[in-house]
Amino acid sequence: MENTLRDRSSDQMSFHVQDRRLILAHLGFAFIAFLIGVVAGLVQALQRTGFITLPSNIGYYQLLTAHGVSLALIFTTFFIIGYLYSGLAKTLGGKLLPSANMVAWIGFYMMVIGTLLGLMMIITNDATVLYTFYAPMQASPIFYIGLALVVVGSWLSGIAIFMNYHHWRKKHPGESSPLFAYMAVATMVLWLICTVGVAIEVLFQLIPWSLGWTDKINVELSRTFFWYFGHPLVYFWLLPAYIYWYVQIPKIIGGKIFSNSLPRLTFILFILYSIPVGFHHQLMEPGVSSFWKFLQVVLTMLVVIPSLMTAFALIATFELAGRSKGAKGLFGWFTKLPWKDVRFVSTFLGMLIFIPAGAGGVVNASFQLDQVVHNTLFITGHFHITIAAAVILTFFAIAYWLVPSLRNRQLTPFANNLGLIQCWIWTIGMLIMSTAMHIVGVLGEPRRTSYTTYNNHPAAEVWEPYRLFTGIGSIILFLSAVLFLINIVYLWFFAPKAESEVDFPIGEVGEEQPKPPAILERWSVWIGITIALVIIAYTIPVIHMAQHAPGSPPIRSW
Repeated sequence: MENTLRDRSSDQMSFHVQDRRLILAHLGFAFIAFLIGVVAGLVQALQRTGFITLPSNIGYYQLLTAHGVSLALIFTTFFIIGYLYSGLAKTLGGKLLPSANMVAWIGFYMMVIGTLLGLMMIITNDATVLYTFYAPMQASPIFYIGLALVVVGSWLSGIAIFMNYHHWRKKHPGESSPLFAYMAVATMVLWLICTVGVAIEVLFQLIPWSLGWTDKINVELSRTFFWYFGHPLVYFWLLPAYIYWYVQIPKIIGGKIFSNSLPRLTFILFILYSIPVGFHHQLMEPGVSSFWKFLQVVLTMLVVIPSLMTAFALIATFELAGRSKGAKGLFGWFTKLPWKDVRFVSTFLGMLIFIPAGAGGVVNASFQLDQVVHNTLFITGHFHITIAAAVILTFFAIAYWLVPSLRNRQLTPFANNLGLIQCWIWTIGMLIMSTAMHIVGVLGEPRRTSYTTYNNHPAAEVWEPYRLFTGIGSIILFLSAVLFLINIVYLWFFAPKAESEVDFPIGEVGEEQPKPPAILERWSVWIGITIALVIIAYTIPVIHMAQHAPGSPPIRSW
């Protein structure tokens, strides 16, 4: 009885007990995937850079697959969904719907089972098909079935989010939805639309092919379906970080949300411009005419617009907050920001690194420039400063207050200071590793290969110094990851219990801000426009591939 009363009391201080268990389950599984991914990444990087030699029973590409799947797919998906649930619970009435909660749990267990099936096949070396699981390399059907379960489970998570949003809208007709909830819906709308591509690839191509029901697979078509999903996946990672930047950073720095309409328009533009752009990952592949590649490159470049809108809104938020605290001069507001608060510092570092990440994205999406860097480590370096810097540093900041809020524990000075050290170490390690990757990529070192010495050819010897820095950077990143997990364990189990409700920062919109236009809440309009853009960008090329692209038998190169 005493324990029950204590539980009820703590629920009143943070989350309803059912919501708390759901969110913690997602975060806990995400952190386990994070651990697996960083260990695999360290060993893989040390092998590639010549620091170590792997035992004969462990393959480089096996580790590469485990690293990519665990971090880029599993860690991000579980963490994002848990984070979105927490914001919905806080902004849509204080509690998730019981019916939505049940759907969410079904989705969670489906994703867990799918993840375990996939990792089991990677461990047994029956799914060493890299992060992109490109055909004609063929994995075990169990791996693809596991992947399908993860995707379908995530759809149920999206349905749970939509159920809560729809319920709130019915109870508040004519009102603008809370900004966090609106952005959560936009994030899952993007996710559900873009995962249709990978679902088609897995269900109708990869699973029948891996089961032996078909002899060959249309490689060009399968890669097109994958990259239809693969590029919006980047924005599925990024949009939750943007939610934190737009909605919660203003509260942390003591300011107001700059606008109630601009963030909503930004997210709509990301949905419109980030989905029908997969061909810019296939600029070097035959089978797609230059016109259709050009069309999707144009849409890719348009994504710069909402990114610049976000940069403007954030800098304006920072300046207004600083000036409200008495800042003088052109840049006096900069000194008023909370430079000793890990919730802000880790995020700010991610924002800074996202500037070169965005510039690299423009390079990758350019016809002529992509020819220089496409199959080089430049792409790997770009990928890491996009997700592993801008996104993951923001996720670190979120975790440092979300875990204490869920566990009703204090973010102590010890945890805050350890977090500051950890995020700075991560930033330094990422800059060292990714900068070396960018430079050596321009010099021509290939990606997706564990062997780059080429019998000590003079062209390959030029890469050696950068290979050293890549290995050093990976070691520094691993040290930071260990510190992060130590801090999370401390905040989860050992930090002092909070005597009052733990802060869950939600920014407020200034009273002078007008109500957002009602059209921004008309999801049928924006989803319809997105589908129309997808049909325009993909229909003719996909029909051409289905009719003319040759099939390939399965290949096992490991």
